[in-house]
Amino acid sequence: MAVAARAVSPPRPKRRGIWLTLTRLARHPSAVTGAVVVVAIALLAVFATQIAPFDPGASRLENRLAPPSWMPDGSPAHWLGTDGLGRDVWSRIIHGSRVSLLVGVTATVMSLIPGLVLGLAAGFFRGPTDGLISRFAELLMAFPHLIFAIGVMAALGPGFWNLVMALAFKGWVEFYRVARGDTLSQGTREYVDAARALGASSSRILGRHILPNMIHTSVVLGTLRMGHFIVLEASL
Repeated sequence: MAVAARAVSPPRPKRRGIWLTLTRLARHPSAVTGAVVVVAIALLAVFATQIAPFDPGASRLENRLAPPSWMPDGSPAHWLGTDGLGRDVWSRIIHGSRVSLLVGVTATVMSLIPGLVLGLAAGFFRGPTDGLISRFAELLMAFPHLIFAIGVMAALGPGFWNLVMALAFKGWVEFYRVARGDTLSQGTREYVDAARALGASSSRILGRHILPNMIHTSVVLGTLRMGHFIVLEASL
């Protein structure tokens, strides 16, 4: 019995598999181009203070609505022009990317963790646990995300963490649905039955067997939802 159970144990993630995945991605020009763009935007956000040629909040009314300019002598120029208060648009974009990326990453992580945990619990234990969490998730899905976030912001007030909470309070629902579906699918596999036959606890089955084989879908969803959170943050 033990021999048969070990024979159907799930494949464990290996560093070699990760390296092969990166090697395959490096062969696709579109993947390389996307990676370069993402890294460039991240570096702009991290080193915004050193890269921005002007103070993003400094206004000069004599330069309001100036067109894009380039100084031949190498002095700072308004590459994208100025806004209605004379502030440099390029500097404001660079500093704004820092806030947008921080909100997007934080809201994604705060949505991913509870959605993943609740999805694992609902898909594995089922019964009343699944019914209670699913009904609450369906209730939140009845509200459009932007309108729901506006209502939460009106109740909590302005602020960085209030904005993140407003986005994540409903954002976990999609991660929950994906994690629940993957858990239901993985729970019927032979390796889960083998782990139960060997006396493995529920927490060990979830953490050592099911989670490593379904986390990739939630991570892919997180990369997609991050952009959605940034758009919502800009709308708010």
